[in-house]
Amino acid sequence: MHAVILAGGKGTRLRPYTTCVPKPLVPIGDTYSILEIVLYQLRSRGFTSITLAIGHMGHLIRAFVGDGSRYDLRVDYTDELMPLGTIGPVLNLLDRLPEHFLIMNGDVLTNLDYGAFLTRHVRGSAPVTVATYRREIRSEFGVLDVDDAGQSIVAFREKPSVPFHVSMGVYAMTRETLRRYTPGQVLGFDTLMLDLLASGERPGSDLFGGYWLDIGRPEDYDTANEQWNDMAPVLLPHMYQSAAD
Repeated sequence: MHAVILAGGKGTRLRPYTTCVPKPLVPIGDTYSILEIVLYQLRSRGFTSITLAIGHMGHLIRAFVGDGSRYDLRVDYTDELMPLGTIGPVLNLLDRLPEHFLIMNGDVLTNLDYGAFLTRHVRGSAPVTVATYRREIRSEFGVLDVDDAGQSIVAFREKPSVPFHVSMGVYAMTRETLRRYTPGQVLGFDTLMLDLLASGERPGSDLFGGYWLDIGRPEDYDTANEQWNDMAPVLLPHMYQSAAD
């Protein structure tokens, strides 16, 4: 099984932590970098080869990970000379990739079983399957429904919550889905979703209810560090169980 990890962003929202270090290499709990956690997780779930899509400070990532042998993985690289969006870097790799593979952001902390997720995609018929997570927004105010004239209140809800689903930044992809695009072009996840829906092809949703934290802001990074002692055995059970034994 193969995964493409997107690790080329500038991490501007996470500054000042990313001033001198690319976001995938920022440490969690003074133990492992985000990228190391992801690599160990992928290996434990049956993945054997990884492509790292690097750009900003990519030389540091390349020097840190090397050929992947210390993670028992085969790691190669693709250099992003200009920002190509979430999916764009993968277009240059299609001939090197298997029929089905994983694409994921390099700043995600989750205990999602990546191997089982990819297997469910392969067994289905969706052109791409998105790992999704349930969120909700709770209003700080009572919400009024007003008639078209704006003169009468027709309903009232006290501080309602609105549930919705978000992408976790983890995608199971079928290679042929991307053949319609030109290598080198900018292609975001949003454009891919809209193109598929417009053509009548429905992307799959794989709803996950475990732990997920997208480390995009300083407060997210602080949360990851605060939770590390409790979450380390959840995120890396094979490693912490071995240590306990």
